[in-house]
Amino acid sequence: MSTHTEHQAPQGQEPLDVNDPKLTRFDIVREGARRDDIEIVHYEPQVLPGTKAERRLTRVVAGFFLITGLAATAFLAIYIWWPWQYEAGRGGDKFYTPLLGFTLGVALLAVGFGILTWGKKLLPKEVSIQDRHEGQVDSEGRTITGQTMLYMADELGVKRRPLLGISLLAGLAPVAAVAAAPLVGGLISQPHKNNQMFTTGFAAAEGGQRIRLVREDGRPIRPADISTGGQLTVFPGIDHGVSNRHADSPTLLIHLRDSDAQESRRANERVGHGDYMWGNYAAFSKICTHAGCPASLYEQQTNRLLCPCHQSQFLITDNARPIFGPASRRLPQLPIEVDSEGFFVAKSDYTETVGPDFWERP
Repeated sequence: MSTHTEHQAPQGQEPLDVNDPKLTRFDIVREGARRDDIEIVHYEPQVLPGTKAERRLTRVVAGFFLITGLAATAFLAIYIWWPWQYEAGRGGDKFYTPLLGFTLGVALLAVGFGILTWGKKLLPKEVSIQDRHEGQVDSEGRTITGQTMLYMADELGVKRRPLLGISLLAGLAPVAAVAAAPLVGGLISQPHKNNQMFTTGFAAAEGGQRIRLVREDGRPIRPADISTGGQLTVFPGIDHGVSNRHADSPTLLIHLRDSDAQESRRANERVGHGDYMWGNYAAFSKICTHAGCPASLYEQQTNRLLCPCHQSQFLITDNARPIFGPASRRLPQLPIEVDSEGFFVAKSDYTETVGPDFWERP
């Protein structure tokens, strides 16, 4: 580490030969500064090499980087092995997201404090003044730039303080893995395994009994309950069907006008959903495919459904295709019919994933 304390740019001195092997790396750095009209007015180390203060600060920085590595490794372990599927009641799944946030926060804080301590306490203090100017870079300029970068690496002290290099590698390698985890995480465990992300409250009950569409108060719905051009939010007619336990199930039941219903049926046939409607009635998930907000503002004149959170719009007569805003996937359609008692029922559960689906990353 350099022990230079004060340097003044030489006045009227002939340029040095930067390829002279007798020059030290700092000599070349100083020559480069002089050629760039830089005056180094102050330069000194904050701690002397080999002192107790240097060793203590090295251990502190290394400690921060090791905490970073441990926290990032804990993040990866939780991300891969901690149970994340939602289960009713209290369970380990409730700690999944908080633990991810806590471990990632500790890792980022620790690496931040480590870098700040390294820069503020171990690196030399320098005050330089430079006049702005423009000019082409020649071969000697490139040599000076390269030597300057190497000198900066020397001043970091990694070679002389191997503990810093080891701790930095041990800390940042898991952080890099954390950054890659969301991209490769789906390859570890298929989130559509056992169809768990397709299952809502409209899944048929045991014995194949179809689930009725009900109001928020639990009353079943007949076709005559919705006027032409009207719509109604419906829920699965099961225990807790209107509660947060089945928050993925709210559905918009729409009574389309004759011409709009014909257009919607033609659109359904194009995608193999020819039997999803009953008469002029169609049902679509209310969970926006962008961020999971309730897409609930229906404009019957244009047959557009608007999500108020981020202004995504879906064209109901074209399979609820997104036509404006950030949503990139259509709203899933619920196959419906009327049972023997004249009430709406779901012919099956949704056949597409409801809401935002990270397994369908473009």
